[in-house]
Amino acid sequence: MSIALVETKFFLPHAREDLLARPRLEALPWVRRSRLVLVSAPAGFGKTTLLAAWLANPRGKSAARCAWVSLDEADRDPESFWSYLLTALERASPGTGGAGLSLLGAGQPIEAVLTAVLNEVSVLAEDLDLVLDDYHLAENPGIQPGMSFLIERLPPQLRLVIGTRADPALPLARLRARGELTELRAADLRFTDDETGAFLATVTGLDLPEADVAALGARTEGWIASLQLAALSLRDRDDPSEFIAGFAGDDRYVVDYLVEEVLDRQPAEVREFLLDTAILERLSGPLCDAVSGGTGGAKMLESLERRNLFVVPLDAQRRWYRYHHLFADVLRSHLLAERPEQVAQLHRRASGWFAEAGEPVAAVRHALAAGDADRAADLVEVAIPDLARDRREAVIRAWADQLPDEVLRDRPVLGIRLVGGFMSTNEFDGVEQRLQHIEELMRRPVDEVVVVDPDDLARIPASLAMYRAALALNAGDPAGCIVYAAEAVAQTRADDHLTRASAAALAGLASWATGDLEAATAGYRVAIEGLTRVGHIADVLGCSLALADMELTLGRLEQADRTLEHALALADLHRPAGGDVMRGTADMLVARSRVAWHRNDLSGAATYLRRAEDLGESAGLAQHPYRWRVALARLRAGAGDLADALDLLDQAERVYVGDYSPQVHPIHATKARVLTAAGDLSAARAWAREHRLAADDEVSYLREYEHLTLARLMLAEHRTHPGEARLSDLLKLLDRLLTAAESGGRDGSVLEIEVLRCLAHRASGDADAALAALEHAVDLAEPDRWVRFFVDAGPELAAALAELVVRRPHSDFVRELVRQAAPGGLPVAAQPAAFPHDDVLLDPLSDRELDVLRLLGSDLDGPAIARELVVSLNTVRTHTKHIYTKLGVNNRRSAVTKAHQLGLLVRPRQP
Repeated sequence: MSIALVETKFFLPHAREDLLARPRLEALPWVRRSRLVLVSAPAGFGKTTLLAAWLANPRGKSAARCAWVSLDEADRDPESFWSYLLTALERASPGTGGAGLSLLGAGQPIEAVLTAVLNEVSVLAEDLDLVLDDYHLAENPGIQPGMSFLIERLPPQLRLVIGTRADPALPLARLRARGELTELRAADLRFTDDETGAFLATVTGLDLPEADVAALGARTEGWIASLQLAALSLRDRDDPSEFIAGFAGDDRYVVDYLVEEVLDRQPAEVREFLLDTAILERLSGPLCDAVSGGTGGAKMLESLERRNLFVVPLDAQRRWYRYHHLFADVLRSHLLAERPEQVAQLHRRASGWFAEAGEPVAAVRHALAAGDADRAADLVEVAIPDLARDRREAVIRAWADQLPDEVLRDRPVLGIRLVGGFMSTNEFDGVEQRLQHIEELMRRPVDEVVVVDPDDLARIPASLAMYRAALALNAGDPAGCIVYAAEAVAQTRADDHLTRASAAALAGLASWATGDLEAATAGYRVAIEGLTRVGHIADVLGCSLALADMELTLGRLEQADRTLEHALALADLHRPAGGDVMRGTADMLVARSRVAWHRNDLSGAATYLRRAEDLGESAGLAQHPYRWRVALARLRAGAGDLADALDLLDQAERVYVGDYSPQVHPIHATKARVLTAAGDLSAARAWAREHRLAADDEVSYLREYEHLTLARLMLAEHRTHPGEARLSDLLKLLDRLLTAAESGGRDGSVLEIEVLRCLAHRASGDADAALAALEHAVDLAEPDRWVRFFVDAGPELAAALAELVVRRPHSDFVRELVRQAAPGGLPVAAQPAAFPHDDVLLDPLSDRELDVLRLLGSDLDGPAIARELVVSLNTVRTHTKHIYTKLGVNNRRSAVTKAHQLGLLVRPRQP
């Protein structure tokens, strides 16, 4: 039987003149020889356009060697399919398909037909590409055996290229394992931000701001069709930014496209499944079954993925998916239009499933969406303790706004637990009124209040006292805090370790604020023990930070390191298998960098900071961004890069977030120290005036760091403009600071004070007093090997240490201090360095980082660098981040400039 063929189905689509060039994709399939090139993506991702662009300019190959067929549903018939395929081959390369067509017309088995064709192709002197576009329209079980036969026996001259909306039933896994398959999917075809901007500029003629381009790219997820539809809408808009901000699946063009091209083409059971599950932000087989009331959800999701029906896998195991955002918008819109009465029930089913699965956040979200505020309140009341343990305060705080007031009015347990959410996010206004309302509820009969677990009512009195202790502390009333904390402990049930630990921590904070560090550390140790017992490991990390800080002030450097080491081990022990690190882990690493700094282990300090940065923001507490910058500024200043240190401290002030801890090391005082070291004494003096600091102030623990900073400034001013009066005032200030620190047992402070007293006495010519102060400092420093206070003091102290060697000729520690503090020893703050080579950087660049650095100095962009080094783009970004950290810069240009200064880009690489 002869089949009439439609000529236009053999035409290679004409590439538009205004087609956006995409070199990153147009070159990809020709990198290596593959039996099969598969371009599989949903409707509107530019598959046909990309194939046409490839074949119109296939890296030097003529388009005449392309056999193209645009398939349609009529080609489900095997005879039609094979007739088109063989005719396309014959027209592209005469003699290759003719014999096969004759055999096909004679009714021969398809294997015999294809054998004849393959034999002809195998002797060609040129390569040939066979393109089957829209393969999903023609795929049929009757065609599959012949296609598998063809693919398994393709000669080197013939490559098969398939464009499809759904993965074909072909031996893809086997080809993939053998390296004979090149795949491009939706993730590859999506427009990047740069491509989005270029496309919109071409289509609309608008030069949109980068923020608008990025927002539209994120909303459309790089889906080309939706960008085209958005461009149509933008043509009619005078307010493109406002339109982009609100662009969603209800735009008329998007709706029409998705309904006509996708939704209305689905079988009834698929369409029903899509609408039933439209309310879900993520999808799994069991969840979809629970919501839809059906079975086979997992198989349906797998089918949707194979057919590229706008589902995106969220894990490698294909257990969780989500719908494309715009597709989900359209589905929800149609669900509301067609079945509005079912929406609440679908949300209730989802809420029940998530509650059973132990996912309270999603369960609450769906309960609220169902309009069931009482169920949501029950779920919140039960969920808060676990979320508080995991430091998810933002979620708890958000629930307080989402739950209606009338639901909260009669719920004392829920009320007291939400108070914790307010206070943990530093919101104190209105808390006392909430506590008073809860006290009023507690005076009612039990049957007049709403509570999920009546046993929780007995914990409320202790919680009320504990939160009032926190309010007193925030109000600057440490004595009141201690009283309320004692009351909380007295009312705590024996099994309520959490409240007891929280009260102990608050009492410790109050003692810390008054300078009673012994009582404060005792309170924190009780808190850590109790928090560990109830599994609040993130809180243990926060308490360990505070404890280590106080231990440093007390002069217990080794103990502080053990505290942090123990906390890190605990966090690692409680880390879920394969899960993210515990929140607060990054803060522990920053704190350990401070310990390493005091030991003058600069490389170790830098390593801790880099590890903290690599963990990302999710591994840090709210205060981590500023703490990390302060710690890095300390390293930069120690290496002599004082300008960069000041810049980091400015950044730290901008991202500063406080907590209950007293700010005994304010950032502004650290800046003043750097200004003093840089010789900008006028700016440092302006700081002292701004913060009302004077040599005759009454000293206190809370301002001890600031007064020590003032002492450093006065010493520098004396060196610049010697004056007996200033020196006398300095010595009196240091003497008062020494007396206060010794009475408080703060040996870490005493150590710093004695180093400064040594310098001040040397400046006054009192060598004996200077040596006595230095000996006291060394005695305090030697057990735990404190070094940095001596190094930071510069050459003048190095001379004093050299004199001390005479008195202590057998002291290895004094000799070590001389070696590290003297010029020519390790890098010191008193010796700003212009490093000639990277081998004296605190943390030298690795060979791979040097490779990346050299390419940063070229015109290559990130993806091009990745291709040059044959690594992933993410790996390049990681190396770049490390380079910036080690060089102390924050952008590419600065990195290249610094590298030239250090000779990194001209020095030959060592074998």
